[in-house]
Amino acid sequence: MNGDVTAVRGERDLIGSLPVPADAYWGVHTARALENFPVSGTPLSRHPRLVAALAAVKQAAALANRDLGLLDGERAGAIADACEEIRKGKLHEEFVVDLVQGGAGTSTNMNANEVIANRALEILGRPRGDYGHLDPHAHVNLGQSTNDAYPTALRVGLGDAADDLSAAMSLLEDAFRDKAAEFAGFLKMGRTQLQDAVPMTLGQEFGAFAVMLAEDRERLREAQALLWEVNLGGTAIGTGLNAHPDYARLATRHLAVLTGRPLVSAADLVEATQDVGALVHLSGVLKRIAVKLSKTANDLRLLSSGPRSGLGEITLPAVQAGSSIMPGKVNPVMAEMVNQVAFSVVGNDVTVSLAAEGGQLQLNAFEPVIARCLFQGLAELTAACELLATRCVHGITADREGLRAGVERSIGLVTALVPHLGYHRATEVAQAALRNGTSVVEEIRVQGLMDDASLLALLGDPARLVGTGG
Repeated sequence: MNGDVTAVRGERDLIGSLPVPADAYWGVHTARALENFPVSGTPLSRHPRLVAALAAVKQAAALANRDLGLLDGERAGAIADACEEIRKGKLHEEFVVDLVQGGAGTSTNMNANEVIANRALEILGRPRGDYGHLDPHAHVNLGQSTNDAYPTALRVGLGDAADDLSAAMSLLEDAFRDKAAEFAGFLKMGRTQLQDAVPMTLGQEFGAFAVMLAEDRERLREAQALLWEVNLGGTAIGTGLNAHPDYARLATRHLAVLTGRPLVSAADLVEATQDVGALVHLSGVLKRIAVKLSKTANDLRLLSSGPRSGLGEITLPAVQAGSSIMPGKVNPVMAEMVNQVAFSVVGNDVTVSLAAEGGQLQLNAFEPVIARCLFQGLAELTAACELLATRCVHGITADREGLRAGVERSIGLVTALVPHLGYHRATEVAQAALRNGTSVVEEIRVQGLMDDASLLALLGDPARLVGTGG
């Protein structure tokens, strides 16, 4: 016999018997899911926030059932201890089912039930698979359905992941604010429709990037708050069948204490079991963040274009060679990465919208793909913000004198003189400057429209040109 044959244990479900690796904490239901759903290649373990949230829900359920006298203290304690270990990062590699699955998350729920049950059995000194003593269904899943346990865990996990994104956005916001302060006196030309508009400072431009992030962090916080209403205790369709009348209240209270979140039980559990509006809203906020981040990345790429035949107003730090054929070329790769993350998030928002609309009657069966889209978006946006801050924004430099020279030769400078020359005369000056290849100041001098002292008074102080905005 081949000595490399892996030891197995036999487990049975309603389909029949199936061998399971003897050293696995998961069981037959997880094994079925591994056969049925090799879809995205993204196992639950890839999203530790979700794994920890699943464990927190199961821990809260065990404590509630203990309080109600439905689960003895020994089993409840072992389940709670197993869950606590998972919440601290242990056994995450045992959460192996694909994030995208049929069954409204049943495979995810059973993967959690089996891992927790087998670890709890070990804690009790029993072998894995000894379900006669502690069972994934009868004990770990007591008082629950996938349809309330999974959505609750999903909301808790997403809320935690939203904290990660908020922290990354704050890091990027601070980086832009630092640059805004550094570039506060750097006079430059502002642009609308890619054409010269009116003067501003580079500090104002970078300050606007920071403000946009601050606004979106607040929108993310608002979306996160909607996640704290859960349907735990509603069981299959929100009627609470097979759960103790006090279970929903106790389990939600325990979960709030365990997670430190202001979780509340939904006023109507039937409505809450089928409604994914909070997830749609979160997806919309992620899209908003992505769109505005992508716009900012576009601006950084445009402002740094060149280095000699583009705008070239700022220089992004060189982080890698840009071409296998063009020597010396450096590309804005960090900004390009942000763009691509944004494109993905926008596409995921379409998927979330379709999945939400596709639900029928008392349950939305498509929360797994919603989960995949939202966790992916949160994780990628978090990484994008951190990397843009640390590997790009912190190292941006600018040519102060070159920026000011651009203002001085820009036709847009004439706008600052409209109150003194009038709109029509200022237009004539702009047209003459374009026609003659002169600057606005030179054209005014040639035409004798203002003396040098007046010109200096109007154009010599950058504060008079850029106002107080930013």
